[in-house]
Amino acid sequence: MTEPKAEAGGGAAMPDPLTQVTTALAGFASDIKAMNKNVQAELQQQKERLTMLDRKTLTSGRPALSTRAFDGEAPHSKAFEAYLRSGDDDALRGLEMEGKALSTAVAGDGGYLVDPATSETVQSALISTASIRSIANVVQVESTSYDVLVDHGDIGSGWASETAGSVETDTPQIERISIALHELSAMPKASQRLLDDAAFDIESWLAGRIADKFARAEAAAFIAGDGIDKPKGILSHPAVANGTESWGEIGYVATGVDGAIGDASGIIDLVYALGADYRAGASFVMNSKTVGMVRTLKDADGRFLWSDGLAAAEPARLLGYPVLIAEDMPDVASDATAIAFGDFSAGYTIAERPDLRVLRDPFSAKPHVLFYATKRVGGDVSDFAAIKLLKFAVS
Repeated sequence: MTEPKAEAGGGAAMPDPLTQVTTALAGFASDIKAMNKNVQAELQQQKERLTMLDRKTLTSGRPALSTRAFDGEAPHSKAFEAYLRSGDDDALRGLEMEGKALSTAVAGDGGYLVDPATSETVQSALISTASIRSIANVVQVESTSYDVLVDHGDIGSGWASETAGSVETDTPQIERISIALHELSAMPKASQRLLDDAAFDIESWLAGRIADKFARAEAAAFIAGDGIDKPKGILSHPAVANGTESWGEIGYVATGVDGAIGDASGIIDLVYALGADYRAGASFVMNSKTVGMVRTLKDADGRFLWSDGLAAAEPARLLGYPVLIAEDMPDVASDATAIAFGDFSAGYTIAERPDLRVLRDPFSAKPHVLFYATKRVGGDVSDFAAIKLLKFAVS
């Protein structure tokens, strides 16, 4: 091995490059060993802490931390499927969930909470159906009723100067509307042989049947429900001539022809009977038969008032406002209020509890198994000034 060369001018000898690399690697290996030792020490401390927690849990009688959340399948969905197929509710009774619903063992309340995936499927189906739910104000509540406070008066205002006295303004007029929640139920059934078939997707089938029943019942109640053990619909409130209504009444505009729509003037009058602050978010609501009549209306220049949506999911428009086709609206007839127009996000409020419950009944309809599904929902008009009706009458 050659001796390192001395620097010019008689300085100290430069270290050999191989020696430098060897020294650096030795230092790096030493650092890795030290870091590994620290990591092992930290892991040992964490292990000891978990062991102490497990011992405290066992001695205190509390349930051990569940490891089912780490399974490949969601624990609630797996336990709920077992309950639907065979009635085995052991897994559901001991199941812990995140958030406020810590236990699904609610047999005393009429069943078990549906797993989140199935509940979301039902909810999305309800929203997508032809119901005013899709344009109304929907709130989630935990109580048995929901109160809406509406200020339908004008607080008043005035100009003030430095020297003149201030004028007392009007006080607001507050109305309280209490929306009671009612129990909505559905009872689909399936044979036990079908439930025993592993290829049968029980949760998707159940979600579809529940959503279909709930959607039809809700849609009818939100339009014409009488408020007795069901939501109160928009057409259940008194309808009076526009401009004469008071709180609790909905104003209507007459077409001028008994049992017929006449010309386009009735539709145009209906639009401008609604306050300007509501028109920006307003929609038409009518059934398919009424749509067939309205599509033929033209303005004074011969242009159709109706225009189809540009995309498949986009609603059709009438005078530029979206149209919701709700089959529970009445047909055109003498004195019928077959068309509603308004800002339903302000005018109609739907209150519901977020939980959906299912009770399995294998005894009442042998050899079939009944699934009694329930949820609580209510609805009512929350701002009467936000909705107007078109009445097919002379006046």
